[in-house]
Amino acid sequence: MDIDIIDLTDPDYADLSAVQLAMVRAAQAKKNDILAEAEAEKGEIFRLLLSNNVSRSTIRSEREEEIDERAAADIEVVRSDLLYQLAYEGIASEGNEYGPYRYPDNPNYGLAYPQRFLVVRNYYMEATDDPDARLQAFAMDTLAREYLGEFYQTLYELLASYC
Repeated sequence: MDIDIIDLTDPDYADLSAVQLAMVRAAQAKKNDILAEAEAEKGEIFRLLLSNNVSRSTIRSEREEEIDERAAADIEVVRSDLLYQLAYEGIASEGNEYGPYRYPDNPNYGLAYPQRFLVVRNYYMEATDDPDARLQAFAMDTLAREYLGEFYQTLYELLASYC
C-alpha cells in the first residue's frame, strides 16, 4: 500500500509506533475508498450521459468537479483526524508517576478540552459496538462529567445520535 495521506520521510516512519502505523494505514485505506467511490460515481455519470448522447456536454465536467471537490474535502477530514490522532498518541504514550496516560485509569489533565473530548470519545467507541450500551455507560461515568467539562453534553449528544 502506498502511503500518501500524509508526508513522512523514512526516518519519520521508523519513529512511529505500531499503533500509529495502524492509524496511518487505516486513514490511507479510507482515502483510497473515498477516491474509488468518486471514480465510480464519475463513471456512472459518464455512462448515463453517454446513453443520452450528451457525454461531451459541460454537465459532465461540472459534476466531476463537484465530485472531486467533495472527495478532496472528505480526504482532508480524514487527514486532519489522522494528524490529530498521531499527535494525541504521542502525548498519550507519555505518562506520570501513576503510569502511562489512559482514560479512565490515569487521565491526562494536561490536555486541552477538545483533546480530552477525543480521548473519551475514542475510549467509548472502542469499548463496545452496541450504541445503547455505550450511551448508558457514558451516562453513568462520573469522571467524564468532571474531565470533559462543557464538552460532556456534546459527547453525550454525539453518542446518543448513534442510537
